[in-house]
Amino acid sequence: MRYVRVILSGYGRVGRAFAELLVQKQDILAERYRLSVQLAAVVDVDGAALAPQETDLLAEGLLSALPPGKGPSCFAPFGQPDQTTPDLVAQSVADVLVEATPTNIGDGEPGMTNVTSALESGMHVVTAAKGPLVVAYDRLRDLARENGVALKYSAATAAALPALDTGLYSLAGASITKVEGVLNGTTNFILTRMQDHGEFYEDALAEAQRRGIAETDPTLDVEGWDAATKLVLISNAVLGSSLTLDSVDVCGITGVTVERLRAAHSAGKALKLIARATVVGENEDTVDASVGLVELPLTHPLAHVSGAEKGVTYTTDTMDRVTVIGGKSDPRGAAAALLKDLINLSLEYGMPR
Repeated sequence: MRYVRVILSGYGRVGRAFAELLVQKQDILAERYRLSVQLAAVVDVDGAALAPQETDLLAEGLLSALPPGKGPSCFAPFGQPDQTTPDLVAQSVADVLVEATPTNIGDGEPGMTNVTSALESGMHVVTAAKGPLVVAYDRLRDLARENGVALKYSAATAAALPALDTGLYSLAGASITKVEGVLNGTTNFILTRMQDHGEFYEDALAEAQRRGIAETDPTLDVEGWDAATKLVLISNAVLGSSLTLDSVDVCGITGVTVERLRAAHSAGKALKLIARATVVGENEDTVDASVGLVELPLTHPLAHVSGAEKGVTYTTDTMDRVTVIGGKSDPRGAAAALLKDLINLSLEYGMPR
């Protein structure tokens, strides 16, 4: 049996969903992967809960003691109001940092400080936070290599959709020349409602918010920045580029009309918000990247991505065009991606037995 102790940074919807999955999947983890995951600490804005050595906060009743909205520092007798993620990393209480704090794509904080402190301390990192990776991908990748630890972030690229895994593992040995994706479930839901129900943009957005698919402030989604962020992460990992958000030509869906969708449909095409990175140049050493509305022919697999689903298509030299579609677009889907990365990390790095 492999034993892995985890610091969970961020106890919002994704963090709590991750903790719930650890309980729900406990038997599968043990039987299928010979893995036991112990939650050593949980950190949020109000402080932390820290378990004594070899104690699991989940086994001590964390989930029942902390209903949604109640912070870990309230979990008696384990609450520690003054503790931060870097504080706990410095105490070496765990093997892996699972980072699930809200993303800031401007400066990468608070995830930037949390992830950096973990990597510098020789701790593996599994993260759903996009901000640190967009702001300082090369630096964080190099820190992980220098310290011989893993930096896994499939949850940051498309939640439950295995977009990154497909490019890195399933297409190993092939040269990828293009990445195309419907990478934002919120905008795809809005476009689908407008197409299928004839709803105006504002009404489709309101429905997405009512269902919890769109945030109260949907700016990053509808203006294309969430898709651009995911494209940067996928391209840098799979194509070996060094893109930043400034490298991507971004245009969202805020100006789209029902008439434009109908015109595309009448022409036998599907209007989708497409994130695209293409290898160009004589030496194939440059990547052009964009996010914008594209009229796809119905023969393109991404034309059939519906509702809040996502999809990614890779064009390769030896495996032709490969597409993966689906994935749960909610906190549980992101949490499942975190768990997947944690499992694969334990297998690849031979975690302690």
